[in-house]
Amino acid sequence: MTRGLPLALAAFACLLPAQTAGERRDLDAALAESRGSPADTLRALETHLQKYPDSPRRAELERAAAVAAMDAHDGARTILYGERVLARQAGDLPILDGVAQALIAAGGADAAQRAFKYALRIEELNWESHSDRGIGHALVLEAGASGGLGRFEEALTLACRAFETFPNAEAAREIARWSERLGKFEDAAKALADAFTIPDLASTAAGRARDRARMGELFERARGSTAGLGDLVLEAYDRNVALLHARELRLRPAGGNAGIADPMEFTLTAPDGRKLAMAGLKGKVVVLDFWATWCVPCRAQHPLYREAAGRFRDNPAVAFLSIDADDDRSLVGPFLDEEKWPDAVYFEDGLARALGVFGFPTTIVLDQRGQVFSRLNGYVPERYVETLSGRVRAALEKR
Repeated sequence: MTRGLPLALAAFACLLPAQTAGERRDLDAALAESRGSPADTLRALETHLQKYPDSPRRAELERAAAVAAMDAHDGARTILYGERVLARQAGDLPILDGVAQALIAAGGADAAQRAFKYALRIEELNWESHSDRGIGHALVLEAGASGGLGRFEEALTLACRAFETFPNAEAAREIARWSERLGKFEDAAKALADAFTIPDLASTAAGRARDRARMGELFERARGSTAGLGDLVLEAYDRNVALLHARELRLRPAGGNAGIADPMEFTLTAPDGRKLAMAGLKGKVVVLDFWATWCVPCRAQHPLYREAAGRFRDNPAVAFLSIDADDDRSLVGPFLDEEKWPDAVYFEDGLARALGVFGFPTTIVLDQRGQVFSRLNGYVPERYVETLSGRVRAALEKR
C-alpha cells in the first residue's frame, strides 16, 4: 500500500526553497503553535495556504491538510483537500480511502457516486498489490456507496463478497447493515455475531461491545425474544475459528507454528528470511510490540516503545521484539525503509492469535517463565514509557 502519512508535518517547511525563507519561517512557527493536534495543525495549514496561495509546495501542503483533516475526523475538509490531492495523484491510497469514507458518511447521491468511483480505484490498486485485506476493504466501501445510492441488494452482495475475500469484523458489520435495511433481521444478527466473535486484529473491545448490543436487539426483533442468542454466538465462534484457521493454512501451508499454543515454542520469520526461535529467549523477560503498517497509532507509539527499550539496553535478562501482523508481507520492507525503523522486526506467524491480540498497537510482557505478565491494549502517550518500564521491572522481580 502506498504510504506517506507524515509523522511530522513540520518536515514540509524544510522542503521550501531558500528564496522563500519567510514562508518557511512562518510555517515553522504555525506548526509549532499547533502542538501536534490534528485540528490545530489543519487550521495552521489553512491559514498558511491562504497567506501563501502561490507556495511552491502547495501540493505537499494540501496533502498535509488532507491528512490532518482525516486525523481530526473533519469530513468536509477531508473531501475538500483530499479531492485536490487525487486530482494530481489518483493512486494515493491513504487519501483515496479517507475521501471515500468521508463521502459515504456525507450522504447524498452525488457523494455516493464519487465514493463508488474512488472505491473502485482502491480495489484496482489492491488487486495490483495482491492484498486481500485491501480488496475486502474496497468492497466494503463499494457496498457503502451502493447503499447510499439506494441499491441495497447490490450493497449486500458487495458486503458478502468483502467477507469472502477477507473475513473480518468490518465486512461482517457491513453485511449486517444492509441485511437490516432489507428487513432481514435474523441475517443481520448472524452477521453481527460474526463481527463479535471473529478473531480480528483490527477490532476493538468497544466495537465488539456495540456489535454484541445491536446483535441482541436485532435477534429479539426477528424472533420476539433473545432465547437462542447464546447458541447463535457459539455457532459463529466455531464457524469463524474454523474459517480463519483454514485461511491461515491456505496462505501459509509451510508454517511451522500450526497447533502451537506456548509462545516460547514459536519460530518467527524476519522480512529478510532470518528465523528467530523464541525458545532461545527462555529465562528472559520478553516484551512484544504488535503493530501493522496500516495502523497510524502504531507509528506514533513506536518511538516511545524504543525509548522504553533503551532503558533496558544493557540488561541481558530483557528482550524487546517488534512484531508485524500485516497479511500482505510485501508492504513491510518498503514501510521499514521509508519510516527508517532501526529495530529488528519479525512477522507474527500465528503468535498474535496464540496470545489473543485483537487490536493494535498491543504490547505484551512475558515473564521469565514465558507466561503473559502484562498486556497494554493501545497506549497513553504521556504514560506509556513509564508504565511499560514499570511492568518490565515488576516482571524481572517476579519469582
